[in-house]
Parts: sequence; structure tokens; C-alpha cells
Amino acid sequence: MKRKSIKLKITLWLTALVAVLTVVLVAMALLATNYVATKTAMEELELTVRNNLKHIQATDTTPVIDENFLYYQNGASTLVYSKNGSLMAGQIPVNFKTAIPFENGTIRTIESGDNKFLVLDMWLPYNFEQGVWVRGLTDVPDVNYLGRYLLMVSAITLPVFTLLAALGSWFIIKGSFKPLDRINSTAEAINEARDLSGRINLPKGEDEFSRLAENFDDMFSRLEISFEAEKQFTADASHELRTPVAVIKSACEYAEKYDETPEDHAETLSVIGRQADKMSQLINQLLSMTRMEQGTENSNFEELNLAETVKEFYDELNWKSDNVTVDLQKNVAVKADRNLLQRLLQNLVENAYKYGKKGGMIKVSVKSENNEAVLSVSDEGNGIAPEHLDKIWNRFYQVDSSRSGNKTGAGLGLSIVQQIARIHGGYMTVESETGKGSVFSLHLPQDK
Repeated sequence: MKRKSIKLKITLWLTALVAVLTVVLVAMALLATNYVATKTAMEELELTVRNNLKHIQATDTTPVIDENFLYYQNGASTLVYSKNGSLMAGQIPVNFKTAIPFENGTIRTIESGDNKFLVLDMWLPYNFEQGVWVRGLTDVPDVNYLGRYLLMVSAITLPVFTLLAALGSWFIIKGSFKPLDRINSTAEAINEARDLSGRINLPKGEDEFSRLAENFDDMFSRLEISFEAEKQFTADASHELRTPVAVIKSACEYAEKYDETPEDHAETLSVIGRQADKMSQLINQLLSMTRMEQGTENSNFEELNLAETVKEFYDELNWKSDNVTVDLQKNVAVKADRNLLQRLLQNLVENAYKYGKKGGMIKVSVKSENNEAVLSVSDEGNGIAPEHLDKIWNRFYQVDSSRSGNKTGAGLGLSIVQQIARIHGGYMTVESETGKGSVFSLHLPQDK
């Protein structure tokens, strides 16, 4: 059995609710009409009788009814009876044939044949013992015709209102659920195509569906970054680990066939150890980059004095003082992660050692410029050709001519540097001249 959609369920519920409310309102209208009509008739009867009492002048022997006395007004008949019940003035309605005793000041409902009357009696004395009864009579309002009219109108309007409620509810709910349909179709498309680049891209809004779509887009972005980082890690690891694994395997096979002396075994183990160290370093670097790309790298941003941070790191490391000089401008404040900054600085200085001129100077400088904190590391190496400058930030990219024959490293140092800069909302620049050296600079925003 096919399940009903939420839109259809809500529409059916609202339609049924409108139908029930309409029926209830009609029933209440019938009751209210009967009550109001009866109440109005009673008030009119009492008002008519009291007004006529003003036009009966009492004397010692007999009452005098003046010309303003109204025997019939607004459907009410007014009669005047003597104390013993004899009719003195007025005309009894033809269909009122019931003899009833008098009750002073009480409106009663009296049945006379097939008719119902409202009766009000009032005693008007004109001396100590004598007086007259004034009786008002009026038909009990017949609201049956009003009920029939309301039922007829309801029979016509109820289906119309129900249909309008159903159509209105359907179109409103359908329009309101469009964002949800779009979210669902986007999720299905992503699932079928296995492509996380799809987005819902709903216009900005404050309703629940707009916020849900925005959260889904953010989730898809994070998932895409995570999967891309995982794919990149897998591709990089499988590519770069192939060589050291092959070297280790080859060394083992060679040792099995040809190693005869302890020295041969020691040399083989040395080769295996170096390759294992290289693999360990590569895996650590790849994992670190993947964490940074996914945003899972633990970071602790704090207000730092960049010059003091660099000086502390410089004092802790075993950099040769005759090769490395520092030029630090004081009070350059940044908001950054101390450990990530130190890793960036270490990578830049180690690159300068590796690829700089033997015995050449390495300079580390800190300054504030154009609302930016600038950390620079310069060397006196061979420099980098212009056609390679845009590629040196790529993973595993190495420019052999700029490395003075140094083949160590996996080519990930500058990629990690670039990633650290992005995490801090900054960027890296490089200035290089072939044969004279390079200057790598980190630019971090400063709050003013």
C-alpha cells in the first residue's frame, strides 16, 4: 500500500477541519438565532406593555384609556381585563383560545392548539382594592424557516468552502514544501551520481526550510572536502610510498641472495631504515595536511606578539647563529596558533638550509606593513625560475635545478606552509631571482 505524502495528509486534515468547523458554526448559528429571536420578542412584548400602561389613567371607579393606547404594535396585542377577568378593551387574537390565570410580571410561553404565544400580565391598581390586568400577547417567533434557510445555504456553501479549503491548503502547502522537495531531489541526485559537488542553493531566508537547506549545503561542503582530502591522501600515499616500498623490497631480495658478511647486512638494514624513516615522515606530513584541509587539525588561536614568538622559537632550535640572522620589529600583534606558526617557520628555514648556498646567510624578519604582519625567510640560494613559481606550492612538486643537487624531502613542506597560511586567513608570497636567492613571506591580517 502506497503511503500518503505529508502534503496530502496535511491537506486532508485541514479540509476535514474546515468541514467540521462549518457544520459546528451552522449548528451554533441555528441555536443563536432561536435564542436571539425569542429574547427580542420578549423584550418587545415587555416594552409594548409598559408603554401602554402609561396611557391608562386610574380614577376612583373605573380606568380611562386614552387615545395613545396601542392595542396592536410590532406583532403584540395588548388587552385590558377587569379584576375578575372580564375583557374590558382590546381584541383577543383569533388563534389564542386558551383561558389562563393571570401572573403579575412574568413572561410565559403558552401553547394554544398548534400555536405558541408569549404572555405577559401586569396588574395596574387604581385604588386600594380595585385595578385592572393588562395582558400582552405575541406569537413565539418561528425560527424554523430561518433554520431551513441556513441549512439550504449551508448545503450550498459547505461543499464550496471545503473545496476552496482543500485547494488553498494544497497550493499553500505545496509551495511551502518546495524547498523540501528541492532538498530531497538534490540529495537523491548526489546519491545517484555519487557527486558531492551538488548544492541546493536556496535563496537566503529565515524560515525553517531555508535554514535546513543552508545546513545541508554546509554539510555537503564538509563532506566534499573530507572525501576529496581522503582521495588525495590515498592517491598521494599510494604514489609516494611506492618508491620506498620498492627499495625496501629490493634491498631484502638483494640481502637474501648476496649479503654474506655482517657489513653487508648492516648496509642493507641502513637502507631499509632510511626508507622507513622517509615513509614515516611522508605519512605524518600527509596526515597533517589532510587534517588541516578537513579542519580537524587541533588549533588554539590566541593573541601573539609575532616577534617574541619567532625569537622564542629561534632560541630553542639548533640553528647556526653564524648562518641565521633575525630582524624583528617589536609589538607586531597577530591572532594565531603558536604551534602552527612554528611549524611554518621551521619548514621555511629548513628549506632555506637545504636549497640555499652552502655557507650562505639566512635571514628571518618580522614587520608590520599595510595592516598586515609579515614574516619573511630569505636565503642566498640558486633561486627559482619564473615558470616554476606558481607550481612550488603544489604537493610533491620539486624544482631540481633550484635545489643544489639535494634530493631529500617529499616536496610537501611548502604545501603545508600554504595550508597553514590559509588556516590563519593569510597568504604566502615568494620573490626569487635565479642565482641570487629567494624570499618566502607569510602575510597575516592585523585587527585595527
